Amino acid sequence: MKRLEKIFVAANSWTLILMLSAMTLIVGANITLRYLTAHSLPWADEAARYLMIWMTFSGAGLVLRSGGHVAITNLQDALPDLGQRLIRGAIVVGLLIFFCFMVYVGIQYAQRMQYQVTPALRLSFIYVYAAMPVGFGLLVLHLLLIAKPFLMAGTYKRSNGADADALPGGANG
Repeated sequence: MKRLEKIFVAANSWTLILMLSAMTLIVGANITLRYLTAHSLPWADEAARYLMIWMTFSGAGLVLRSGGHVAITNLQDALPDLGQRLIRGAIVVGLLIFFCFMVYVGIQYAQRMQYQVTPALRLSFIYVYAAMPVGFGLLVLHLLLIAKPFLMAGTYKRSNGADADALPGGANG
């Protein structure tokens, strides 16, 4: 199971790296063309925008796994160990329900947009709006993979397997 988790996290990370690289190349080529030839790629801004949307939704699960999202822990810190675990359990259940609901909403919204096309790329908007259910689906998977250590000790795991107690905003931040 640990091996599959490492492969999943690595694939998610490399996908983000590839999207960021593509966005950088597209924007860089557009800027270069604009200054060298006084013409730009009409689709570059749109492609960069959609890559940014996909990166945001696809990367949220990796941020969740390292404890990088905003967290207010005053109540949790004031409770004894059992109370802290109960609050963390409620947080996991609440997040799981919310993420699953957003997968459903994202699918519905993407299906509604499938017949509209983007202005420059002429792609169906379903490919743009599919980022939402895919991203929230990844959040569900990441949450399920980190739920046990989070529930038991309130710690997050980095992609290299180390605890993220030292991370800003992590268990002790």
